Amino acid sequence: MILPFESDSLRFIIPLFVGVVMFFMFGLNLAGWVCLGLLLFVAYFFRDPERNAPEGDGLIVAPADGVINRIDTAYQSRQFPDGAICISIFLSIFNVHVQRIPIGGKVINKRYYKGKFLAAWDHKASEDNEQSEIILATSLGEIGVKQIAGLVARRIVCRAKVGTDLQKGTRFGLIRFGSRVDLIVPPGLEIVCKLGDKVVAGESVMIRTLPPQGK
Repeated sequence: MILPFESDSLRFIIPLFVGVVMFFMFGLNLAGWVCLGLLLFVAYFFRDPERNAPEGDGLIVAPADGVINRIDTAYQSRQFPDGAICISIFLSIFNVHVQRIPIGGKVINKRYYKGKFLAAWDHKASEDNEQSEIILATSLGEIGVKQIAGLVARRIVCRAKVGTDLQKGTRFGLIRFGSRVDLIVPPGLEIVCKLGDKVVAGESVMIRTLPPQGK
């Protein structure tokens, strides 16, 4: 059975629940209501709804909920020295923070970088901030997903393991609280999203293969 919230939330939910019970039990009503408010916010933040990934080998879906705030068609990095497309998704504290695999493939690399904590909407965050990156070998080539910490987000969880095959839409991690996720794909694919679009992890199509010429 899948819980309606991410399992990482239990470290917050359990003590907060105990606090609510204890405060009200001893007549500390104000503290009890404050603790209850925090409990409800944590449960809301860590919610983990079910998602249905669209079928199709040539479709790449959003790895995170949020708003697209950058599309870089001339992206380069150590993992992608020959150039790539990088699309950044900004997550506010009100978005679902569970990340999902954008396309089925095998995890061939995983890298963690302990960097800065710039605001997640700052484009420098993609390179300078604390981050975790996985590389997938897929039918469309190597595809990267970066989980990037923000000004408030100080915890990145990445459960993807090198050597494992993961299906499109599979949960693989989360960031708390407010952050950024980059999707990095090879050039020559069609971008079907635009700046300002709100996307849903595991469901919203962001990239697809170009249709055959003449169609």
